Amino acid sequence: MPHPLVWVEIDRDALLANLRAFRRRVGRRVILAPVIKANAYGHGLVEVARIVAPQVGFLAVQSLEEAQALRSAGLRKPILILGYVPLAALPEAARAGFHLSVTNRESLRALARAGRRLGRRVPVHLELETGTHRLGVAPEELPAFAIAFEEARDAVTIAGVSTHFANIEDTTNHTYARAQLRAYRAGLERLADLGLRPRLRHTACSAAAILFDETHFDLVRLGISLYGHWPSRETLISSRTRRVTNLRLRPVLAWKTRVAQLQDVPAGATVGYGCSYRTTRRSRLAVLPVGYWDGYDRGLSNIGRVLVRGQEAPVRGRVCMNMTMVDVTDIPGVGLEDEVVLLGAQGRAQVSAEDLAHLLGSIPYEVLTRINPTRPRVVI
Repeated sequence: MPHPLVWVEIDRDALLANLRAFRRRVGRRVILAPVIKANAYGHGLVEVARIVAPQVGFLAVQSLEEAQALRSAGLRKPILILGYVPLAALPEAARAGFHLSVTNRESLRALARAGRRLGRRVPVHLELETGTHRLGVAPEELPAFAIAFEEARDAVTIAGVSTHFANIEDTTNHTYARAQLRAYRAGLERLADLGLRPRLRHTACSAAAILFDETHFDLVRLGISLYGHWPSRETLISSRTRRVTNLRLRPVLAWKTRVAQLQDVPAGATVGYGCSYRTTRRSRLAVLPVGYWDGYDRGLSNIGRVLVRGQEAPVRGRVCMNMTMVDVTDIPGVGLEDEVVLLGAQGRAQVSAEDLAHLLGSIPYEVLTRINPTRPRVVI
């Protein structure tokens, strides 16, 4: 689309700068695995992968479909699928050579059958349950898994052992995270006693990579902070307490639209569905061709703000499915098709994912990943 009405800009330099910052943080020995699930946190799966792939050892996704999209786009970097893959789809995943997270013996047996048919060993990453209680293998299940691995040794290789932290970014008290790390180490020791020694040990998300060197192990799964956002305010505070001073993150994404119409309305006029806003003076409204279908949350009705000509314009009325109205009365010179920033910077003004998340009672992750994936991503 040569002239999009709603689009996302991806700052290549900022993305690579964040990647370099984490390379300095974890050192040269540790493999960086950018997590580009959920359309690369809203930034564009293929667009981000093409930028970061030459600099990293792995790409990490959630689903088989995401992994296949990367292969179809010509990406040949090793891909780790973090999420569950249906049993019926495992032969296809094995044939493509993906690394697969496994948390049940049914999947392991299915991969063993696939590996034997292919005549090669399928790389498997065993995820340990250490306290998050999502996908994961409980400690008492490890002996049975060891037997299953031994039975499948000709067709499956244990390439990695992982876990996920439950409470490392939402708090400045990391007692629970440290307990999980102890449980993970105990799991590794138990696996070694059972004859299983993975090549890649990995636990670290962005927050863990920032705060705790001991979580880095062999591979770091770099998520939200790759895109220039602190995992939480608590992570930022903890980093300062821990004197992590060499990490500067640059937001990568800007979300933009254009003015589709200008309306001069009298004082006392109602705006939008439900007549939820009434003007208190003669006002000039700009109609934007963006709404909750695009990911601009309906919760921003009457409380959101956008940037027009470097100034803030408040949202007036309800956010519609495909349109949003903003007040530009105090912004001189606004014209048809002027660029409007929904998220990002314009001049000295800025609307951040953190700002929108605060208004919505949510987190930046949700704000970013809900941007409609069909809207074009433009690398700048």
